[in-house]
Amino acid sequence: MPAPVRFALAGFGAWGKFHAQSIAGNPEARLVAISAPSEASREEARRLYPDALIFADSLEMIAKAEFDIIDIATPSHTHREIALAAMARKKHVLLEKPMAITLDDCKAIVAGARDHGVHLAVGHELRLSSQWGHIKEIIDAGTIGTPQYVLVELSRKPYRLGASGWRYDQSRVGSWVLEEPIHFFDLARWYLEGSGDPVELHAYANSRDPQRPTLYDNFSAMFKYANGSYAVVSQTLAAFEHHQTVKVSGTKGALWASWSGALDRTLEPEYFLKVFDGEKLENVKLAKHSGEVFELREEIAQCINMVRSNKKPIATGLDGLWSAGLCLVAEESIRQGRPLPVGEMLKF
Repeated sequence: MPAPVRFALAGFGAWGKFHAQSIAGNPEARLVAISAPSEASREEARRLYPDALIFADSLEMIAKAEFDIIDIATPSHTHREIALAAMARKKHVLLEKPMAITLDDCKAIVAGARDHGVHLAVGHELRLSSQWGHIKEIIDAGTIGTPQYVLVELSRKPYRLGASGWRYDQSRVGSWVLEEPIHFFDLARWYLEGSGDPVELHAYANSRDPQRPTLYDNFSAMFKYANGSYAVVSQTLAAFEHHQTVKVSGTKGALWASWSGALDRTLEPEYFLKVFDGEKLENVKLAKHSGEVFELREEIAQCINMVRSNKKPIATGLDGLWSAGLCLVAEESIRQGRPLPVGEMLKF
């Protein structure tokens, strides 16, 4: 057996702890270092992972620890500095979405991976889902013909505050459009990749709290392609529990998938995938549970394979640039109140 792949983890908050569990739970990985800004988090990390080196600062961890890949699960505004520091040490990077909160930062991270010759995997773990990923396999198999319309919709409870309230601080979160809808922009674009690149996007949004009018509780966007296909991405953070829907219509058939749980990290969710090939309707039985906790485990396994075999990740830096870029175009469309062209600002 080859030696375990050594992971450093930047960030040990609510989601970072799930990253740590997924790394430590994989027999082909070893969690060798963790950085966390608060003493309480560091103490918890020491207790749970006594064999890992614990740091207060991610840059110090990068400079001093020996690892193969860094998993970055820190607040979004910190991603560029941490990722580029790791790349400069020739370390591979798994970067939580959004990869950054500005296009310049996203492009700098993509360039850093290219210039230093390392892999950059972006945390669009829904692509690895037994449910959402299987939809792409069904599309690629031609079961529903050429996809022409995609709807990705989410209804969920409001966001948690995040460590020190960062999710409600626009200087650190950048935008709530960069939080959840970024996953759905990525899925829709992935499902429609046969149509080329999106050409135009129009978005709408509002907030139920006048004290934070640009952190949108309700958001919808439509983006279209030169061949006439289009996608709708819509969400509300003013609802309850966590409910996601995907519908795809093609020239031959259609599919409909749904996922529901009390929380996004529910371990026993309810879900289904129905596929109509133009003649018969099938209720597809999924081989594995669907849900972000399970998809994160697949993401860690993918990164192990990426480090060992030099295999390209399923969501690359360019995919991360596109998903963040579509979110930022959507923000600008809301501000200007009109549809905007997409392609030029996202060229790299």
